[in-house]
Amino acid sequence: MAVIAMTREMGSLGMDVAKILESELKVPVVYHELIDHLSDRMRVRKSHVIRLLGGKATLLERLTADKTSLSIYTADEMLNLASKGAVLRGWGAAHLLQPVTHAIRVRICAPLQVRVERMMQRLDTTDRDSVANEIKVSDEAQGAIAKRHFGVDWQNPEFYDLSCNTERMSVEECAEKILKVAKGPAFQETPKSRAVLAALALQANVRAALRGDPATRSLSFAVKVEDGQARLTGLVETRDEWNSATRVAAGVAGVKVVLNELRITGEMRKRMGD
Repeated sequence: MAVIAMTREMGSLGMDVAKILESELKVPVVYHELIDHLSDRMRVRKSHVIRLLGGKATLLERLTADKTSLSIYTADEMLNLASKGAVLRGWGAAHLLQPVTHAIRVRICAPLQVRVERMMQRLDTTDRDSVANEIKVSDEAQGAIAKRHFGVDWQNPEFYDLSCNTERMSVEECAEKILKVAKGPAFQETPKSRAVLAALALQANVRAALRGDPATRSLSFAVKVEDGQARLTGLVETRDEWNSATRVAAGVAGVKVVLNELRITGEMRKRMGD
Protein backbone atom coordinates (compact mmCIF):
# COMPACT_ATOMS: atom_id res chain seq x y z
CA MET A 1 0.00 0.00 0.00
CA ALA A 2 1.16 3.52 -0.79
CA VAL A 3 2.54 5.56 2.10
CA ILE A 4 3.08 9.30 1.61
CA ALA A 5 4.45 11.38 4.48
CA MET A 6 3.88 15.08 3.82
CA THR A 7 4.66 18.25 5.69
CA ARG A 8 1.78 20.41 6.85
CA GLU A 9 2.54 24.05 6.11
CA MET A 10 -0.29 26.56 6.37
CA GLY A 11 -0.98 28.21 3.01
CA SER A 12 1.21 25.81 1.03
CA LEU A 13 -1.78 24.08 -0.66
CA GLY A 14 -0.56 20.76 0.71
CA MET A 15 -4.10 19.63 1.52
CA ASP A 16 -5.13 20.15 -2.11
CA VAL A 17 -2.22 18.00 -3.24
CA ALA A 18 -3.09 15.37 -0.64
CA LYS A 19 -6.69 15.16 -1.88
CA ILE A 20 -5.50 14.31 -5.39
CA LEU A 21 -3.18 11.64 -4.00
CA GLU A 22 -6.05 10.23 -1.94
CA SER A 23 -8.17 9.87 -5.08
CA GLU A 24 -5.42 8.41 -7.27
CA LEU A 25 -3.78 6.08 -4.75
CA LYS A 26 -7.00 5.00 -2.99
CA VAL A 27 -5.57 5.64 0.48
CA PRO A 28 -6.95 8.06 3.11
CA VAL A 29 -5.54 11.46 4.00
CA VAL A 30 -4.89 11.51 7.74
CA TYR A 31 -4.57 14.52 10.01
CA HIS A 32 -7.61 15.38 12.13
CA GLU A 33 -8.39 11.68 12.70
CA LEU A 34 -5.22 11.42 14.77
CA ILE A 35 -6.38 14.24 17.01
CA ASP A 36 -9.59 12.37 17.82
CA HIS A 37 -7.67 9.20 18.67
CA LEU A 38 -5.06 11.01 20.73
CA SER A 39 -7.59 12.93 22.78
CA ASP A 40 -9.38 9.66 23.58
CA ARG A 41 -6.22 7.84 24.57
CA MET A 42 -4.88 10.69 26.68
CA ARG A 43 -8.29 11.46 28.18
CA VAL A 44 -8.08 15.15 27.36
CA ARG A 45 -10.24 17.46 25.28
CA LYS A 46 -9.67 17.49 21.54
CA SER A 47 -9.12 21.26 21.71
CA HIS A 48 -6.30 20.71 24.22
CA VAL A 49 -4.45 18.39 21.80
CA ILE A 50 -4.98 20.83 18.93
CA ARG A 51 -3.51 23.71 20.95
CA LEU A 52 -0.53 21.63 22.06
CA LEU A 53 0.30 20.50 18.53
CA GLY A 54 -0.43 23.90 17.03
CA GLY A 55 1.83 25.77 19.43
CA LYS A 56 -1.07 27.68 21.01
CA ALA A 57 -1.33 25.94 24.37
CA THR A 58 -1.47 28.16 27.44
CA LEU A 59 1.43 28.16 29.88
CA LEU A 60 -0.57 25.96 32.27
CA GLU A 61 -1.44 23.52 29.49
CA ARG A 62 2.19 23.28 28.42
CA LEU A 63 3.39 22.76 31.99
CA THR A 64 0.82 20.05 32.73
CA ALA A 65 0.88 18.34 29.33
CA ASP A 66 2.06 14.75 29.24
CA LYS A 67 4.40 15.24 26.29
CA THR A 68 5.89 11.75 26.64
CA SER A 69 2.49 10.09 26.26
CA LEU A 70 1.64 12.42 23.38
CA SER A 71 4.84 11.40 21.57
CA ILE A 72 4.37 7.67 22.22
CA TYR A 73 0.70 7.56 21.24
CA THR A 74 1.26 9.73 18.16
CA ALA A 75 3.93 7.36 16.86
CA ASP A 76 1.71 4.38 17.60
CA GLU A 77 -1.25 5.85 15.71
CA MET A 78 0.83 7.00 12.74
CA LEU A 79 2.66 3.72 12.24
CA ASN A 80 -0.53 1.69 12.46
CA LEU A 81 -2.15 3.92 9.86
CA ALA A 82 0.95 3.77 7.64
CA SER A 83 0.80 -0.03 7.75
CA LYS A 84 -2.59 0.16 6.02
CA GLY A 85 -1.54 2.80 3.48
CA ALA A 86 -2.15 6.52 3.98
CA VAL A 87 -1.23 10.08 3.11
CA LEU A 88 0.01 11.36 6.47
CA ARG A 89 0.18 15.13 6.89
CA GLY A 90 2.39 16.64 9.57
CA TRP A 91 3.08 15.03 12.95
CA GLY A 92 6.75 14.45 12.00
CA ALA A 93 5.63 11.54 9.80
CA ALA A 94 8.42 12.13 7.28
CA HIS A 95 11.02 11.63 10.00
CA LEU A 96 9.26 8.75 11.74
CA LEU A 97 9.02 6.80 8.47
CA GLN A 98 12.59 7.45 7.34
CA PRO A 99 13.63 3.75 7.72
CA VAL A 100 10.73 2.57 5.52
CA THR A 101 12.01 2.59 1.95
CA HIS A 102 8.60 2.50 0.25
CA ALA A 103 7.41 5.56 2.19
CA ILE A 104 7.71 8.74 0.12
CA ARG A 105 8.66 11.77 2.21
CA VAL A 106 7.41 14.99 0.63
CA ARG A 107 7.60 18.65 1.48
CA ILE A 108 4.94 20.90 -0.02
CA CYS A 109 6.05 24.48 0.50
CA ALA A 110 5.87 28.07 -0.72
CA PRO A 111 7.53 31.36 0.29
CA LEU A 112 6.11 32.94 3.43
CA GLN A 113 4.64 35.96 1.64
CA VAL A 114 2.84 33.73 -0.85
CA ARG A 115 1.38 31.68 1.98
CA VAL A 116 0.30 34.86 3.79
CA GLU A 117 -1.52 36.14 0.68
CA ARG A 118 -3.31 32.81 0.23
CA MET A 119 -4.43 32.64 3.85
CA MET A 120 -5.63 36.26 3.77
CA GLN A 121 -7.82 35.40 0.79
CA ARG A 122 -9.03 32.17 2.39
CA LEU A 123 -9.91 33.92 5.65
CA ASP A 124 -11.25 37.02 3.88
CA THR A 125 -9.13 39.38 5.95
CA THR A 126 -6.77 42.30 5.35
CA ASP A 127 -4.90 41.80 8.63
CA ARG A 128 -1.57 40.72 7.14
CA ASP A 129 0.36 40.81 10.40
CA SER A 130 -2.07 38.52 12.24
CA VAL A 131 -2.07 35.99 9.41
CA ALA A 132 1.73 36.05 9.16
CA ASN A 133 1.96 35.49 12.89
CA GLU A 134 -0.45 32.52 12.71
CA ILE A 135 1.68 30.91 10.00
CA LYS A 136 4.90 31.48 11.95
CA VAL A 137 3.38 29.97 15.12
CA SER A 138 2.25 26.93 13.13
CA ASP A 139 5.70 26.53 11.54
CA GLU A 140 7.40 26.84 14.92
CA ALA A 141 5.11 24.16 16.36
CA GLN A 142 6.00 21.79 13.52
CA GLY A 143 9.67 22.54 14.13
CA ALA A 144 9.32 21.87 17.85
CA ILE A 145 7.74 18.46 17.22
CA ALA A 146 10.54 17.45 14.83
CA LYS A 147 13.25 18.69 17.19
CA ARG A 148 11.75 17.18 20.35
CA HIS A 149 10.87 13.76 18.94
CA PHE A 150 13.50 13.25 16.25
CA GLY A 151 16.28 15.77 16.94
CA VAL A 152 16.12 17.20 13.40
CA ASP A 153 15.46 20.49 11.62
CA TRP A 154 12.22 19.79 9.74
CA GLN A 155 13.08 22.32 7.02
CA ASN A 156 16.33 20.56 6.08
CA PRO A 157 15.85 19.34 2.47
CA GLU A 158 17.88 16.16 3.00
CA PHE A 159 15.01 14.68 5.04
CA TYR A 160 12.69 14.64 2.02
CA ASP A 161 12.61 12.58 -1.16
CA LEU A 162 10.78 15.32 -3.02
CA SER A 163 10.09 19.02 -2.44
CA CYS A 164 7.46 20.96 -4.38
CA ASN A 165 7.19 24.75 -4.32
CA THR A 166 3.60 25.71 -5.08
CA GLU A 167 4.61 29.24 -5.98
CA ARG A 168 6.10 27.80 -9.17
CA MET A 169 4.19 24.54 -9.54
CA SER A 170 0.45 23.98 -9.64
CA VAL A 171 -1.27 21.60 -7.24
CA GLU A 172 -1.83 19.21 -10.15
CA GLU A 173 1.84 19.32 -11.16
CA CYS A 174 2.92 18.58 -7.58
CA ALA A 175 0.57 15.60 -7.37
CA GLU A 176 1.77 14.34 -10.74
CA LYS A 177 5.39 14.46 -9.60
CA ILE A 178 4.60 12.53 -6.42
CA LEU A 179 2.56 9.92 -8.30
CA LYS A 180 5.43 9.45 -10.76
CA VAL A 181 7.83 8.86 -7.86
CA ALA A 182 5.33 6.44 -6.29
CA LYS A 183 5.43 4.33 -9.45
CA GLY A 184 9.23 4.28 -9.60
CA PRO A 185 11.23 1.17 -8.65
CA ALA A 186 12.97 2.80 -5.68
CA PHE A 187 9.67 3.27 -3.83
CA GLN A 188 7.97 -0.05 -4.44
CA GLU A 189 6.86 -1.99 -1.40
CA THR A 190 8.99 -5.09 -0.82
CA PRO A 191 8.93 -7.88 1.75
CA LYS A 192 11.88 -6.19 3.46
CA SER A 193 10.27 -2.73 3.59
CA ARG A 194 7.01 -4.24 4.83
CA ALA A 195 8.94 -6.04 7.57
CA VAL A 196 10.68 -2.81 8.61
CA LEU A 197 7.34 -0.98 8.87
CA ALA A 198 5.74 -3.89 10.71
CA ALA A 199 8.61 -3.96 13.22
CA LEU A 200 8.35 -0.20 13.80
CA ALA A 201 4.58 -0.46 14.24
CA LEU A 202 4.89 -3.35 16.69
CA GLN A 203 7.61 -1.50 18.59
CA ALA A 204 5.28 1.48 18.88
CA ASN A 205 2.48 -0.84 20.05
CA VAL A 206 4.70 -2.17 22.83
CA ARG A 207 5.76 1.31 23.94
CA ALA A 208 2.14 2.46 23.96
CA ALA A 209 1.06 -0.58 25.97
CA LEU A 210 3.79 0.05 28.53
CA ARG A 211 2.73 3.69 28.77
CA GLY A 212 -0.89 2.73 29.20
CA ASP A 213 -0.45 0.18 31.98
CA PRO A 214 -0.42 1.65 35.52
CA ALA A 215 2.36 -0.73 36.60
CA THR A 216 4.76 0.41 33.86
CA ARG A 217 3.55 3.91 32.99
CA SER A 218 6.28 5.72 34.92
CA LEU A 219 9.12 3.47 33.77
CA SER A 220 11.63 4.64 31.19
CA PHE A 221 13.67 2.17 29.17
CA ALA A 222 14.42 1.28 25.55
CA VAL A 223 12.26 -1.02 23.45
CA LYS A 224 13.48 -2.63 20.24
CA VAL A 225 11.42 -5.05 18.16
CA GLU A 226 12.72 -7.32 15.41
CA ASP A 227 11.13 -10.47 13.97
CA GLY A 228 8.49 -10.44 16.69
CA GLN A 229 11.08 -10.29 19.48
CA ALA A 230 10.71 -7.39 21.90
CA ARG A 231 14.02 -6.51 23.55
CA LEU A 232 13.82 -4.37 26.69
CA THR A 233 17.00 -2.64 27.85
CA GLY A 234 17.72 -0.12 30.57
CA LEU A 235 17.07 0.16 34.29
CA VAL A 236 14.17 -0.49 36.64
CA GLU A 237 14.11 -0.24 40.41
CA THR A 238 12.46 -3.48 41.52
CA ARG A 239 11.83 -7.09 40.51
CA ASP A 240 8.10 -6.30 40.38
CA GLU A 241 8.76 -3.62 37.77
CA TRP A 242 10.90 -6.09 35.81
CA ASN A 243 8.08 -8.65 35.89
CA SER A 244 5.47 -6.06 34.95
CA ALA A 245 7.49 -4.93 31.94
CA THR A 246 7.71 -8.53 30.73
CA ARG A 247 3.99 -9.10 31.29
CA VAL A 248 2.87 -5.99 29.43
CA ALA A 249 5.22 -6.47 26.46
CA ALA A 250 4.27 -10.16 26.15
CA GLY A 251 0.59 -9.21 26.07
CA VAL A 252 0.92 -7.14 22.90
CA ALA A 253 -0.49 -8.90 19.84
CA GLY A 254 2.34 -9.85 17.49
CA VAL A 255 5.04 -10.17 20.15
CA LYS A 256 6.41 -13.71 20.04
CA VAL A 257 9.21 -13.43 22.57
CA VAL A 258 10.21 -10.88 25.20
CA LEU A 259 13.94 -10.57 25.80
CA ASN A 260 14.00 -8.72 29.10
CA GLU A 261 17.51 -7.36 29.59
CA LEU A 262 16.46 -4.73 32.11
CA ARG A 263 18.81 -4.34 35.06
CA ILE A 264 17.29 -4.05 38.53
CA THR A 265 19.02 -1.22 40.39
CA GLY A 266 17.63 -2.22 43.79
CA GLU A 267 19.20 -5.67 43.54
CA MET A 268 22.42 -4.20 42.17
CA ARG A 269 22.75 -1.88 45.17
CA LYS A 270 22.04 -4.75 47.53
CA ARG A 271 24.79 -6.90 46.00
CA MET A 272 27.24 -4.01 46.17
CA GLY A 273 26.37 -3.53 49.84
CA ASP A 274 26.94 -7.22 50.50
